[in-house]
Amino acid sequence: MRLVIGSDHAGFPLKALVMEHVRALGHEVTDVGSYDEQPVDFPDIARQVTDAIANKEADRGLMVCGTGVGASIAANKVRGIRAAVCHDVHSAHQAVEHDDVNVMCIGAQIVGAWLAKDLISAYLRAEFSADEDFRRRVEKLHQMDRERN
Repeated sequence: MRLVIGSDHAGFPLKALVMEHVRALGHEVTDVGSYDEQPVDFPDIARQVTDAIANKEADRGLMVCGTGVGASIAANKVRGIRAAVCHDVHSAHQAVEHDDVNVMCIGAQIVGAWLAKDLISAYLRAEFSADEDFRRRVEKLHQMDRERN
């Protein structure tokens, strides 16, 4: 799978471990920043992550910021993106299985390195369910995207 990964300055220290883990799982990684601990605005990084997915340069995205909340808000502003903050393993896989989430956001100030690895593994193993109920609900999300001005 092709992954695009971004972080703000608060997530930067954890991002190296995240990228190493994703590569160890056999996935391709594109890093869109940040590249140091200097302050950066998370919406700028979210735009780069979501652009890569929208342009089909990546299959899914990962964002690491302080709490994951700001990254999720910014990513969800983009048509076709379904981003979720995941700080537990159940949410990390169920977000994909039930909601077809394509950007997972984690908070470096909330989770440690070992939990980040578990979250990422669960997220990357998960596949969108073939169950008609979930498909119907996600299609309604697509319809909401199409209705946006």
